[in-house]
Amino acid sequence: GGSAGGRVPVSELPLMLHGETIEALIVGGGAVAARKAHALLAAGAQVRVIATEIGADVRSLAATHERLHLEERPYESTDIGSAQLVIAATSDRAVNRRVADDGHAAHRLVNVADDPARGNCRTTATHRAGDLVIGISAGGVPSAAARIRDSIAARFDGRYGAAVAALGTLRRRLIDAGDADAWHRAADTLLDEGFCARVENGTLESEVERWR
Repeated sequence: GGSAGGRVPVSELPLMLHGETIEALIVGGGAVAARKAHALLAAGAQVRVIATEIGADVRSLAATHERLHLEERPYESTDIGSAQLVIAATSDRAVNRRVADDGHAAHRLVNVADDPARGNCRTTATHRAGDLVIGISAGGVPSAAARIRDSIAARFDGRYGAAVAALGTLRRRLIDAGDADAWHRAADTLLDEGFCARVENGTLESEVERWR
């Protein structure tokens, strides 16, 4: 049997990339390009923006981020270079298609802002609280993803960022000391069904301290 209503099953694969290892190319210089660049810079990526006209929002980002490089000129196929992530974000669908085709031919991750199905990945509505990163995709409806993200962010706030940081520090210390068994015991205790409640009532960090 087919899926309900004849719809194709969702095939998206959630995957976190190490931002500081990513070189990204954004073709386009408007508001969409600015949003994409801001998200990539927040993750630590190196970003190139190529566009026939680069807007004020992108220029403002470049003024405060040395990892953002601007080239105001038409896109050329050789611009793909070594970029692992290629983003087509112009207002010209023909240019976006060309960028996407070049990215696919070079076997890169490709995101097309105005036609996500033409790419092989899409960006998410992202919430960050320290080392806690939550990405939301909502079937190609970004405004829905943003609303869901904001609702999640209201609960999973800085308390969770602090808790995740404390757990990460404990895990590294015990494992680096060659005591993986101690980490597993700590995790069984600290990350049980009461984990969220203890983060929210402020008792988790004192429990982590007992394992140091």
